[in-house]
Amino acid sequence: MGYPIKGKTALVTGANRGIGEAVVEALVAAGAAKVYAAARQLTDLAPLTARHRGRVVALQLDVTNPAQIAAAAAAASDVQLLVNNAGFAGHSGGAFTDPTWITAGRREMDVNFFGTLAVTQAFAPVLARNGGGAIANVASVASLVNFALLASYSASKAAVHSLTQAARVMLKGQGTQVFGVYPGPIDTRMAEGIPFDKASPADAAKAIVAGIEAGNEEIFPDPMSQGMGAGYLANPKEIERQMIAMAG
Repeated sequence: MGYPIKGKTALVTGANRGIGEAVVEALVAAGAAKVYAAARQLTDLAPLTARHRGRVVALQLDVTNPAQIAAAAAAASDVQLLVNNAGFAGHSGGAFTDPTWITAGRREMDVNFFGTLAVTQAFAPVLARNGGGAIANVASVASLVNFALLASYSASKAAVHSLTQAARVMLKGQGTQVFGVYPGPIDTRMAEGIPFDKASPADAAKAIVAGIEAGNEEIFPDPMSQGMGAGYLANPKEIERQMIAMAG
């Protein structure tokens, strides 16, 4: 079932740059009545709110901070669509035995998985009071098959994929639709060191919003993710074999 954006109130985490900022822009273009743009530092949101005075509202939110999550849920009590986009990648490359995988992985899990879980827990009652609404979790194609270059990040995003499935089951009774978003490399600061062709944040964001409106539970918003997504849905093991071959 599709989820129309026009007239809705949305909240986007990690909205100060990259995919998050672009999703805010795409939601406004699709007719959202209001979009809460959330980020750790309010000053980082000033250019975005200035472009959309009255329709984009800045909200301070560190997704690892319980007090800020509770305050955000109280302040944004009219939210109907939650986009969990905030993410962190702490390490890439190196041997499997590199201890940095552990330290980076703890932070990646804290932001990517536990942050998404905590924000969703806080806003699920808000969505229920507002008719059910929808949630879109920005995961990654690395949720579906591990990119060894980003081993711990991939694991944290696999956890987001699993959480998305759980939320879809557990929030169905309150009428909340749950979408999983699985982008490939997008031309953002986070992905600048990844040696793949990258889609623009604006194009990815438009595809994400279009996927929500179309009711696609799995949204693959760029050419690489579309190819990998189709392969994963057809034969998950073959995609794993392809990743092993790419690694040499």
